[in-house]
Amino acid sequence: MANFMTSITQAIGQTPLLRLDKIKKHFGFEGNIFAKLENMNPSSSKKDRIALGMIEEAERKGFLKPGGVVLEMSSGNTGTGVAMVCSAKGYRLICVLSRGNSTERAKMIEAFGGELVYVDQAPNSKPGEVSGEDIELVEAEALRLVEETGAYFIDQFNNFDNALSQEAAAREMWEQSGGQIEAFADFIGTGGTFTGYSRTLKGFDPNIKCYAVEPYECAHYKGEVVKGATHRIQGGGYAKHMEIVDVSLIDGCITVTDNEAERMTRMLAKKEGIFAGFSSGTNLVAAIKQLKGADAGKNFGIVINDCGLKYMSTNLYSENKCKEDCNKCPLIEELQ
Repeated sequence: MANFMTSITQAIGQTPLLRLDKIKKHFGFEGNIFAKLENMNPSSSKKDRIALGMIEEAERKGFLKPGGVVLEMSSGNTGTGVAMVCSAKGYRLICVLSRGNSTERAKMIEAFGGELVYVDQAPNSKPGEVSGEDIELVEAEALRLVEETGAYFIDQFNNFDNALSQEAAAREMWEQSGGQIEAFADFIGTGGTFTGYSRTLKGFDPNIKCYAVEPYECAHYKGEVVKGATHRIQGGGYAKHMEIVDVSLIDGCITVTDNEAERMTRMLAKKEGIFAGFSSGTNLVAAIKQLKGADAGKNFGIVINDCGLKYMSTNLYSENKCKEDCNKCPLIEELQ
């Protein structure tokens, strides 16, 4: 019996949920961590879901017509997801992005037929570290191009269909875990994943604890005043309020250092065979910190956001960055 798809968009979603037993044994915490492998979507990130969701909602509302032009500002993964969906649906895509992003994602956007418009970073920003100021510059250029081209602007940072698109993933996590999730931690980028998952999981059980995860240097939701701080965790930590974040869902804030995030991301590959990017390791660090403390014994849900292949031009997987034996890694002592 034939069982095939007619569009790559039909391959989005229904990603596996993996219990991280080897990480548990390594760090010796009570409880479990369930990782939603969103890096297994077609363009290798969780943003495939929101790309399809936001575009199809624009079609339904009549904002986007066949053969139309789509414009998006992206730190990378949304851009690749939108480029893939636009390719499948026949839309022209203009993608505005900061020069601070890793080059792999830009190349993917071009491979899917997207047109790139680069925006220089703010004077105090560092290459590979996209700041809130950088995002503001990208947004200004995107709005200018919308006026110039008449394109439909997806606007992931302010589009509430972003969070709605992640609710299906949260339902999958709940069902795949057998309803065992008791806590959830997520690195804040646009806030769509945090809000979509938290709202859905709390709908199943209002006692589920949901934690906002931020870089140590940019703990905006923790209530710290952040001025001019930078960090290496790509895809979030913009030190500003994001419109999509529903702060009423935040039960606490967890901060993670660059060092912790990078070491844990590499450990994910070595221990669990999960080749991921910075923010996935960040989520895992946050969960372990809670399981070593206030949430000992609970079942945590996290998201593996994207694939490590998108960061090969960065230092994340450089040989000279991680020669230590995992069993002697300082990260173990830091998270005790």
